[in-house]
Amino acid sequence: MAEEILPNLYKIEVPLPRNPLKAVNSYIIKARGKSLIIDTGMNREECISVLSSGLTELGVDLNKADFFITHLHADHLGLASTMASDTSKIYFNQADADIINSEAWEEYSNFALINGFPENEVQRVIQSHPGVKYSTKGYVDFHMLKEGDAISIGDYLFKCIETPGHTPGHMCLYEPNKKIFISGDHILSDITPNISLFSNDENPLKEYLISLDKVYNFDVRLVLPGHRAPFTNFRERIEELKRHHEVRVNEVLSILEKDNKDAFHVASQMTWDMSYESWELFPLLQKWFATGEAIAHLKYLEEEGKIRREIKEQKAVFSLK
Repeated sequence: MAEEILPNLYKIEVPLPRNPLKAVNSYIIKARGKSLIIDTGMNREECISVLSSGLTELGVDLNKADFFITHLHADHLGLASTMASDTSKIYFNQADADIINSEAWEEYSNFALINGFPENEVQRVIQSHPGVKYSTKGYVDFHMLKEGDAISIGDYLFKCIETPGHTPGHMCLYEPNKKIFISGDHILSDITPNISLFSNDENPLKEYLISLDKVYNFDVRLVLPGHRAPFTNFRERIEELKRHHEVRVNEVLSILEKDNKDAFHVASQMTWDMSYESWELFPLLQKWFATGEAIAHLKYLEEEGKIRREIKEQKAVFSLK
């Protein structure tokens, strides 16, 4: 159940039932004194059972363990407060913590409506969203980290690298001596991280591309991602991700060449790596994530001066300039 990646560094694959991602990787670094658990899985029985079993197999005592959470999504954060002991530190970032402690879901709902998401489906998608159902519960006493902070654990000395884009505060860990990059959902091996927007205040695609460039020259031999298998082609994968989003923005421009549209209808015409034959057959949550990604690309193009956004009948409509 627990796979040794490097000396005293292990991976536990925590299942995500009925989720297209299938599993999240929890990394455990064993050390004298305290061990470190990186990401946890959702706050649900299937996740806690597998993670607890793996930690027991490794002989990790939760009373002698700290946690590092790469970002706010429930599949990474969900079990942190459940599994942490009174002596545990839960390392996290300020930007994502601010969202957790806010009334963000009401803002997201209103923003989705403005961008064309069907009114009769918004509340249904919020109620079924894993961020609502399976995230950490109650107040969490985070230990905040920022760019350049370090975590020393056993023979490993990790530097904290802020990589906003997938979430506003997403944070990776880099071990320059061992050339390891723990990437969370910033860089994945064979799927593209979802870059979504449900607020007017950000430009996550621009931030994501900047974050990719920021880490490009790091000397990395092994990437430990939040999902799927570890990989070694660090710079090649960054280049692939940048090309993917270049294709995406061009696709959005092509869609708007035909007609002015809101984000929901742009998303319905974008190309998705899904097995469904039509947009109408997409599960509701997948329509939500796709619409968020469409909004992110539209915001990027708007700030690049290539498209314009107008409010017509309480809907944001996009057109070419």
